[in-house]
Amino acid sequence: MSPFNPRIWNRKLHRWGSIAVALPFVIVLCTGLLLQLKKQLTWVQPTEQKTAVHVPTVTMEQILATAQSVPEANVSSWADIDRLDVRPGKGIVKVATITNWELQMELATGALLQSAYRRSDLIESIHDGSFFHPLVKLWVFLPAAVIVLGLWITGMYLFLLPFRARAKKRRETSSSATSSSATSSAA
Repeated sequence: MSPFNPRIWNRKLHRWGSIAVALPFVIVLCTGLLLQLKKQLTWVQPTEQKTAVHVPTVTMEQILATAQSVPEANVSSWADIDRLDVRPGKGIVKVATITNWELQMELATGALLQSAYRRSDLIESIHDGSFFHPLVKLWVFLPAAVIVLGLWITGMYLFLLPFRARAKKRRETSSSATSSSATSSAA
């Protein structure tokens, strides 16, 4: 047998690669499942409210004042607000705070429609590894993704190998049957 047998090397790469990526892969898998269901699970992301107003008339001052009126959101200034998400089609503006609270307000008056804790941003940061440290994202989760891609490629090779072997065996059987029938008919 040659020193480089692709089957043996693929199996070894598969075995050791799967051990190397086990923890990051399980984290990505579990958080990915939660993110896939974020619109269905209010525990992950609050349900979007709707209003009849589709033209924003609320002022920035009204948005800040409403956000400050929600004690659990802990908003004292614009520095405590991460982003605003204006949804004219639904008639709302979402205020995401740096403490992960989501406040949904009416576009016309700025009236508070809903206040809830939003976990999807936290789950997403765990999912991509940035929650742990920016370097973990690049030096653990990115290599793990490359290894998982390699595992998929070697796994497909190992999966297709028996089909290739059977096809080769059929060709050999077919060609030997053809050559033996040609030999017997010539005699």
